Amino acid sequence: MTARTKRLSGTGAAFLTVVLVSGCAVGPSFRPPAAPTLSSYTGTSISDKTTSADITGGEEQRFVPGQDLPTDWWTLFGSPPLNELIAKALGTSPTLAAVEASVRQARELYFAGQSAYYPTVQASYSPSHQKASAALSPPLSTSDLNFDLHTTQGTLSYALDVFGGTRRQVESLRATAEGQRFLLEAAYLTLTSSLVSAAIQEALLRAQIAATNEIVDISARSLALFRRQFELGAVTRLDVAAQEAALAQVQQTLPPLRKQLEQTRDLLAALSGRFPSDEPEETFELASLRLPQDLPVSLPSTLVARRLDVRAAEAQLHTASAQIGVALAARLPQFAITATAGGTATAFSQIFASGNPYWAIAATVAQTVFDGGTRLHQQRAAEAAYEQSAAQYRTTVIGAFQNVADSLHALVADADTLKAAVAAEQATKTTLDITTEAQRLGAANYLAVLTAQQAYRQALLARVQAQAARLSDTVVLFQALGGGWWHGSELDNAGTSAWPSDRQR
Repeated sequence: MTARTKRLSGTGAAFLTVVLVSGCAVGPSFRPPAAPTLSSYTGTSISDKTTSADITGGEEQRFVPGQDLPTDWWTLFGSPPLNELIAKALGTSPTLAAVEASVRQARELYFAGQSAYYPTVQASYSPSHQKASAALSPPLSTSDLNFDLHTTQGTLSYALDVFGGTRRQVESLRATAEGQRFLLEAAYLTLTSSLVSAAIQEALLRAQIAATNEIVDISARSLALFRRQFELGAVTRLDVAAQEAALAQVQQTLPPLRKQLEQTRDLLAALSGRFPSDEPEETFELASLRLPQDLPVSLPSTLVARRLDVRAAEAQLHTASAQIGVALAARLPQFAITATAGGTATAFSQIFASGNPYWAIAATVAQTVFDGGTRLHQQRAAEAAYEQSAAQYRTTVIGAFQNVADSLHALVADADTLKAAVAAEQATKTTLDITTEAQRLGAANYLAVLTAQQAYRQALLARVQAQAARLSDTVVLFQALGGGWWHGSELDNAGTSAWPSDRQR
């Protein structure tokens, strides 16, 4: 074996050793945190069904553990106008468009980071016209001082990822991109939940306006009766004035309700990506919204995998974990290989003629000897960032379970509230009817009439609010359980939710 062959063999062996070593990556290998081992969302046992009330929207609701939640969960409310409104909004919402763009940005940055796995190849061509000084040696092999020079060169450079710093950086970029994907799904869920909640709010306000108008009619009829009785001398002017004041007070509550209704309509338009002047054609009434009776409740062990805020926090934790490896690898030696080849001649056609080409191969090993502790403190900062992300992840998980528990308690309690509100409404309506009849016969004074009217008004508005609360509680539960995004969504049609396979090294 010649000396040159031995040198080439030694170089190849060294290169092979470096490649094999590069299979390891420093820093922690990320593993998703284990899901909490809980058997129940609440500390106290909750009945498997709610109470019912004899009114539309007062149906009994049953909790079905383990049943899955559909992606289009809003269809469970049985409202075609609501389904149509959401379908339009998903296609026109600028909020979704902005988050989709951020997902594409994160993915492209991830793909750009993967390019570090490959060598960088650059090519250049540099023509020039020169005149050298006669006081110096001629730069060419001839005595010509005035000449053209053509140089072409190709450069190949490759940074060997011996300690896995590049792979950890790409891992961090991928985790960031995954986090953006979860944020997109979260934006999708937030938009649909906000639309359903706004629709329920509109229905509630329309019901409150209708209830107030009913009280106005009752008060107006009572006032007319008082005025006739005053003309006959059966009541005093004080009785009439008191009823006039009561009617005015009820009428005073209508403008704020109408204002809230118009603002809610503006909100629906904005959520749909439209201007307030282009308000939705759909309108909503409590009677047109069906209360879902079977409520899918996922098992506690699966909540962590289905809550988008938890998945986003997990992706952030993964990013922080990978950054520890990046910081640690930066403290270790850096290896690089560079190769150049080209040619130089006074005529372009002679660049690659015999004797004009040149080439060079070089290897570099660089190690920071002193930097004032910069890289050490950067590693410690990355470790602290990981601890922060871990604490935020635990906080997010606890908050997710709290959301579900709160919504379950609210469903049970508000069902009881509606049942009591219906009973109170019936009781106060009976009292009002009896009092009104007594007033007509002259057997009830104005104080009894006003008391009965106010009690019925409060009970009627409380019942309407309790009806809407049960619908809103159901929306909150569906949102707390994740909204069924894991089945896929219409966003997949745009290719924003699907995750392509990684490029191979």
